[in-house]
Amino acid sequence: MKISIITISFNAKATIEKTLQSVANQSYKNIEHIIVDGGSKDNTLEICNSFPHVSKIKSEPDNGVYDAFNKGLKLATGDVIGFLNADDIFYNDNSVQEIAKAFSENKADIVYGNLDYISENGKVIRNWISRPYEIGLIKKAWMPAHPTFYCKKEVYDRLGGYNDSFKIGGDFELCLRFLEVNQVSSFYLNKKLVKMLIGGISNSGLKSKWTIYKEELRAFKINKVYVNSIIFFVYKLKKLKQFF
Repeated sequence: MKISIITISFNAKATIEKTLQSVANQSYKNIEHIIVDGGSKDNTLEICNSFPHVSKIKSEPDNGVYDAFNKGLKLATGDVIGFLNADDIFYNDNSVQEIAKAFSENKADIVYGNLDYISENGKVIRNWISRPYEIGLIKKAWMPAHPTFYCKKEVYDRLGGYNDSFKIGGDFELCLRFLEVNQVSSFYLNKKLVKMLIGGISNSGLKSKWTIYKEELRAFKINKVYVNSIIFFVYKLKKLKQFF
């Protein structure tokens, strides 16, 4: 099984070397590592070119995160596809091996797990613990941790990629479409798979949280899934316990 890992970047010289080394260190070797860069002006591309395991590099301006994700999907040739952004690293050297094993041992088209949010000095800020998917969970403001979300390429080919009209909530819309609307089979791998650096557009304060909330409501609307907006908001407030 070939696993494609897509890393998107833009002026990421401060963090991308750790990301690349994390992939290079994986015990599972049938990996296609694709870099989709937004036209970096620093030495991001020089760093990427210094890692021989990198399979493909595409660098050009994009129209946001989900446009970049879709470019990566078009380049990917693996049986399974996942994303590891330029400030994320795998939890340990066997993370991809665990993902591949989960696909081989379970009849599932999607595998996802747990992650840690970490600070720049490596301190764990938040634990994101997932659970097996059940119909209706996304309406309760739940979704898998996207950096741990691995999906068979044939599902993307059949159901499409990311809706790039979203600025922050495109991964939520895709999970809603795949898991809830089309009921794609999934397996919850109860292991920590990724360490994600705290920050980014989805974790940049109350304004971003409000933007995500509005985009999530739009995701329900375009997928014709009814949700009570007030009840949904209450469920989102309950997620704060993950920080403790």
